[in-house]
Amino acid sequence: MPIPSHWIAKRMQSIESSGIRKVFELARSIPDPVNLSIGQPHFDVAEPIKQAAIEAIQRGHNSYTLTQGIGPLRERLMQKLRQDYPDQERELLISSGTAGGLVLALLACINPGDEVILFDPYFVMYPHLTRLAGGVPVLIDTYPHFTIDVQAVSDAITPRTRAVIVNSPANPTGRVATEQELRDLAELCLDRELLLISDEIYAPFVYEAPFVSPAKFNPHTLVVDSFSKSHSMTGWRVGVAHGPAEIIRQMITLQQYTFVCAPSMAQWGALAACDYDTAAYVSDYKAKRDFMIRELSPYYDLGDPGGAFYLFPRAPGSSGQAFVEHAIAERLLIIPGTVFSLQDTHFRISYAATDEVLQRGVEILKRLAQSYRA
Repeated sequence: MPIPSHWIAKRMQSIESSGIRKVFELARSIPDPVNLSIGQPHFDVAEPIKQAAIEAIQRGHNSYTLTQGIGPLRERLMQKLRQDYPDQERELLISSGTAGGLVLALLACINPGDEVILFDPYFVMYPHLTRLAGGVPVLIDTYPHFTIDVQAVSDAITPRTRAVIVNSPANPTGRVATEQELRDLAELCLDRELLLISDEIYAPFVYEAPFVSPAKFNPHTLVVDSFSKSHSMTGWRVGVAHGPAEIIRQMITLQQYTFVCAPSMAQWGALAACDYDTAAYVSDYKAKRDFMIRELSPYYDLGDPGGAFYLFPRAPGSSGQAFVEHAIAERLLIIPGTVFSLQDTHFRISYAATDEVLQRGVEILKRLAQSYRA
């Protein structure tokens, strides 16, 4: 017997099931898939981090923490913020992952009907979370090179514009915005009194130059980050948000009535993660990226993937969705670009996989490209 239709809120009509999760589910039904779809590190959590969480459980750290996070972790992260932004007064909270930080930020700052500027391609959550907060996503087309055109942002600003979300290094493209692009965007937002939200979850994975945050140029920038990608702690749900004190205070209030707090034992693990050197992981992913570019650039337009662990090639033929369907028929799992974009021209590869899986994936992708040329 179906439930009454009015039991489902109208907001759900604009929120679709994640296309990435659909591929995850598909992976369970395909024998021996070559999985280049998963946007999470392929390495395990380091033993010292695991041990710190286990010891926290054994010491009885199994109850709620302060909403804003445990003191030792917050103080350790604040020390780094003081070093990175010595002339700024920033506050922080520990969120339930970067996604939790984004939810809190948008609910705290966006009124119904407010516009939020996003760059297309975008991380899949951004437009849906904007709508959840009652906002209206406004998309800036960045094709074909995925650069930030600050004049296009300026032209898109209306009296309803309240925020801009930027992600560098970017998911799905892997592109790292230049320092000049970030400076210009940060200064535009400061001048026009727009909240700039910087998603910096892939900050450690920059391969050719030091990471640059737009917060360097705009003290009102709200940064969301986490331990998920840098330390392969995706399931631990420990995020960080830092920015203007008043915004952080409002986010803490909201967290009291939503996520309550990040998991206690995971926060103690994150404290240990602050002392764990991830340089070897970054070096490994740079080598994987270089291998993928070397093998695939004769067959695909790969853009300029300077960070994260993604490639966003242009698909052969007229449809990225159709190409992905052909790839899945070959047991290769990749993500159609339509998950991240209004355009059906590209697809996403995650090279967060073993070298053996990458080699198998490369061979399938070469074969598919050749079949389109035939």
